Amino acid sequence: MIDLFSGSGGVTLGFKNRGFRVLAAVEIDPVAAETYRLNHPEVILFERDVRTVDPSEMMDVCGLRPGELTVLSVCAPCQPFSVQNRSKKEDPRVTLILEALRFVRSMKPEFVFFENVPGLYRGRYRDVLEELIRGLEYEGYGISGPKVVDAADYGVPQFRKRLIMLAASGGRVLPFPEPTHASPETARQTGKKPWRTVREAFRGLPPLRSGEKDENDPLHRARKHRPVAMERLKYIPKDGGSRHSLPSHLQLSCHVGDGNLGFHDVYGRMEYDRPSNTLTTGCTNLTKGRFAHPEQDRAITPREAARLQTFPDDYRFAGSYEQISAQIGNAVPVLLAEVFAQTFREHSKDRSGRSESCGEANEYAGSAKCR
Repeated sequence: MIDLFSGSGGVTLGFKNRGFRVLAAVEIDPVAAETYRLNHPEVILFERDVRTVDPSEMMDVCGLRPGELTVLSVCAPCQPFSVQNRSKKEDPRVTLILEALRFVRSMKPEFVFFENVPGLYRGRYRDVLEELIRGLEYEGYGISGPKVVDAADYGVPQFRKRLIMLAASGGRVLPFPEPTHASPETARQTGKKPWRTVREAFRGLPPLRSGEKDENDPLHRARKHRPVAMERLKYIPKDGGSRHSLPSHLQLSCHVGDGNLGFHDVYGRMEYDRPSNTLTTGCTNLTKGRFAHPEQDRAITPREAARLQTFPDDYRFAGSYEQISAQIGNAVPVLLAEVFAQTFREHSKDRSGRSESCGEANEYAGSAKCR
């Protein structure tokens, strides 16, 4: 497997957990690249703009010939397509996803995995997606999707809708994995597992006040809030309350009057017994969304955010508090990556058409046999 826009390594970890050997990755951000190296030192990391990476060079370094790669992962930056992006300016990152076509033509992977935000499927950016699909079909790939899935339906304790597209060589059209989790009511009716919750994700973490830290866990450190933020939190009801409970003198100016231009979920508390809302790069900041702890008067910590993204506690992050929070908020949930890695394992074939044996799924990188 090769991870083109690796970030801090959520997709890489998910695929390793399902028995894949990750050969190479590309990441332009130096801090995210450092996090990646801390956790995946065996992977060849190209720390530069993907547009400057020659697929032939990567194949030479990895010892790959065309057709030998099982999966190419393409999780291009989602910010240009996100509804959170209110800029009217054209973002130069819009076409980065099309770089995948250069790698597909040279490497001829068996599968290509695309993950992005649903905004890529709508409006002015749909032309980019259609160009991508045409390019893949020209190379002989069958396309599954694009389809919007919710990570909560696959065991991630977070509502996180993502656009997923799968491409398979030989014109094959892969089935999407069936959801394994559902709302408690639907779970009772269908036999699926109930959604994993914030309460489950936070279990075992010691309580913290604003500005406090857990001496045994450098990521479980609470942001120090200003007095006005602490005053606002006193009025937000526990377990799911919102800024609508604030008295008029504590309301933010952008939320007053007919304009009401601010983001609606700021200062909102998460609910214990349901998945969290979608994490973003500002996931430890009260003013960036519904990121207040369900009952403690503070924003969630990077550790709590990492758990909502299904990173294990021994995963290490480089950078400042803000940089770590951004890496976590940007990541593909590890468990969601695992789900699709398993789909590729089950449908992989060698070049004679037989099912490929990838070995048993194993969380340890050394025993992986797919690539």
